[in-house]
Amino acid sequence: MLGLGGALAALLAFVASVSPPRPPAPAPAFSTAALSRAERAQLRASGVYQRGCPVPLSDLRLLTVSYWGFDGRPHRGEVVINKQAARPLTHVFRDLRRMRFPIRHLRFADVYGPAAGQPRDGDVTGSFQCRQAVPSPCTGGRRTGTWSMHAYGLAVDINPRENPYVGCGQSYNRTSQRYRDRSQPRRGMITPAVIKAFTSVGWGYGGAWAGNTKDYMHFSATGH
Repeated sequence: MLGLGGALAALLAFVASVSPPRPPAPAPAFSTAALSRAERAQLRASGVYQRGCPVPLSDLRLLTVSYWGFDGRPHRGEVVINKQAARPLTHVFRDLRRMRFPIRHLRFADVYGPAAGQPRDGDVTGSFQCRQAVPSPCTGGRRTGTWSMHAYGLAVDINPRENPYVGCGQSYNRTSQRYRDRSQPRRGMITPAVIKAFTSVGWGYGGAWAGNTKDYMHFSATGH
């Protein structure tokens, strides 16, 4: 007769023999491609790109990256960027994947798809959006009269709920209340390692701006 240890080992062996094997994690994928005709049409249809934008569609690229989600699983996502940012951002996203930094949403459709299909939490990581820079929460309003670096595809916002744009004790995102205290690390908040990944390619961090206004989600090629 089998002892308790032997019976347990036999049971585990049986379970392993009948349980379907876990599918392997997708291999890391990092690539850059020109926007397809359908993707260009979607940028226009969503209103993200319109006449007068400071960068032509021909200068934009679709960067496909591998990343870790909040579910603890590897994913593939896409981000529309300026072609000049392709090499540095590939390096950055490789670093973020290596450190298993969690990103909530990072798909083309999450940013540019029909509104009904976009994530309801709005916690979307993205780059290109042809718009003006957003005024500080200290002053309020919606426009500054100058192009945002996002309008050039030379800025990235990461996990905006966990990393809010704040100023004078205010924020545009009410769901970010508990993330205003940057002394209490939480999942998805920007870490020193994430900042280092961006600064290593020469990009600046909005969370390091002088004064009361901090944009904790924001990284850009110029620091603005």
